[in-house]
Amino acid sequence: MNLKNILNIKKIAGVSSLLFILSCSTNEKQTVTTMNQLVMQDEFDTNGAPNSALWVYNIGTGTNGWGNNELEYYTDLPQNVKVQDGMLNITAIKGAYNGSAYTSARISTKGKFQQKYGRVEARIKMPWGKGLWPAFWMIGANSDVVAWPQCGEIDIMEYLGNNPTTVFGTVHGPGYSGSNAITKNYTLSNDRFDTDFHVFGIEWGENYINYYVDDVLYNQITPANASGEWVFNQPFYIILNLAVGGNLPGSPNTDTTFPQTMLVDYVRVYQ
Repeated sequence: MNLKNILNIKKIAGVSSLLFILSCSTNEKQTVTTMNQLVMQDEFDTNGAPNSALWVYNIGTGTNGWGNNELEYYTDLPQNVKVQDGMLNITAIKGAYNGSAYTSARISTKGKFQQKYGRVEARIKMPWGKGLWPAFWMIGANSDVVAWPQCGEIDIMEYLGNNPTTVFGTVHGPGYSGSNAITKNYTLSNDRFDTDFHVFGIEWGENYINYYVDDVLYNQITPANASGEWVFNQPFYIILNLAVGGNLPGSPNTDTTFPQTMLVDYVRVYQ
């Protein structure tokens, strides 16, 4: 897919309204997205635990229903997850805990907030080092009754700590999950994701999911890209986590220092 865009950003009462035009291969296709109603935001402006009206903790290891052979134990301990000085801190620590060699945190809006379509974005600064795997992603709200990947997964941003110039956006669904997922990378020029904050987001409509980093639209995924059923016409909830190890990044090496923190400035959802 050959994408180019014209991105016009306006501020209307402090909320962004976006217009972009996509050219896909030789077939011109225009997608106009105007989303100026803020329906959820967390600016992380109150020190302490994450806002319990929005976020719940996932506690444990892959044996609790997630995995990828990750090495961390997810906790609700303040050393692993807290709000401080206007930022959400998700911190991976090396040290034995409940049978795991590392601790970290994973929080979600499951049961608190879900959204069907819209603009979902977060401003994040990454950690650095092999074996670190932070993510900002979404799972279908029907995940308790419909098994993955039928429930759908939208990975807004994933990042491998030993490749600090690149992130990737992905969708998983029936017939296109795991190593067969639909994905695309975005690479910075003369910059790194661990040295400053960047905005990661999607614009999501009935028949498309547009991926962007900062002001750059770098991918559009549509039902035509899916080799199976398109399962993204339902509400999804949001997840933030920092994994250690696993199938994709591999284990930390001697150059990976701990603790490492994923800093989140805000999460915002528009429709």
